Amino acid sequence: MRYALLLLVLALPLQADQLIEQQLPDFYQQLLPAQHYPLSWQPARFNDIQHWRAQGRAALREALLWPDEPVDFAASLLKTEVRDGYSAQLWSVQLTKQSRVQLMLLQPDVAKPVPALLLLHDHGARFDIGKEKWLKPFAGDPRQASAQQWADKYFSGNFVGDALARQGYLVVAADTFGWSERGPLEFKAQQALAANMFMLGRSLAGMAAYEDIRLLQFIKQLPQADSTRLAVLGFSMGAFRAWQLAALTDDIKAGVAIAWLNSYRHLITPGNNILKGQSAFYMLHPGLAAKLDIADIASLAAPKAMLFINGGQDNLMPKAGVELAYQQLAKVWQAHGAAEQLTTSLYPQYGHEFNAEQQQQVFSWLATQLAGGARD
Repeated sequence: MRYALLLLVLALPLQADQLIEQQLPDFYQQLLPAQHYPLSWQPARFNDIQHWRAQGRAALREALLWPDEPVDFAASLLKTEVRDGYSAQLWSVQLTKQSRVQLMLLQPDVAKPVPALLLLHDHGARFDIGKEKWLKPFAGDPRQASAQQWADKYFSGNFVGDALARQGYLVVAADTFGWSERGPLEFKAQQALAANMFMLGRSLAGMAAYEDIRLLQFIKQLPQADSTRLAVLGFSMGAFRAWQLAALTDDIKAGVAIAWLNSYRHLITPGNNILKGQSAFYMLHPGLAAKLDIADIASLAAPKAMLFINGGQDNLMPKAGVELAYQQLAKVWQAHGAAEQLTTSLYPQYGHEFNAEQQQQVFSWLATQLAGGARD
């Protein structure tokens, strides 16, 4: 049988590749838990929701394969630009022993500490821009055209971070490894990096997650940020990172995740990006999918305030998987006695985007959750 398959691969490489691509999802599906994930919230198996959360969070943190190695941020200001009601600042910050990064900070023109937002950018197969997907680049920056193209494609032409700064929030965005000033690191290089990290007992997804933790810690210690009113907002891959960060730390008061939530069973299907390796490694933690489904991980953020937004026409996030995930989230927030802290929205007419209508929903929701911290 194996010899026959080998002959098929040698004789008809294209057809064999297609055959294997069709067969592999079935193989993967058989490896998933048949009914309930071992660490999924189920009242019949876990009597105490807090104990369940502690177990799940420990499993997630362990899966990062990244030790807690705090270093001095040694932050230095590189550039400042005055804008309408706020200033844009470029900082150089030491996040980990391996990573010194540049981040943009938008500072409102007020003297008192204000609520702060960490914005986490998407993947999008566009590597010349990262933080610039959220924030308007500095005058003269050669990435201005690329950033505007991205805003036009996904954000109704808006730079969401600048809109939030005008509302009175302190806003921070940085490049994930591989994007903008930390790139470009394209598909084959991403897969090579991920493979070698596994060899060394680390993971690319864990590196990205730990850097997000450190970014939040950097914001928390800023004197101009109200550390009791920190929030995270992410789109696409950034949404994955947003609910992941909310699950990993209690420093966040509120989180918003747009266009990345589903179930493994619905994603492990022919043609889905999660099966292609390469970029998927930013979101794959070794062994975690055998213990927790995607919604289980996201629900570790409970009982804090969370807003999830998805589009019914999003080809990357099957609608059935989104609805199943929303059901599981609701069970966990209810178990915490905090059902009112969870908001889930499925826009049936929209695809993979964060458009002006959805932005208005997020702006209103954040103003409520952060208790009047933003100006009207």
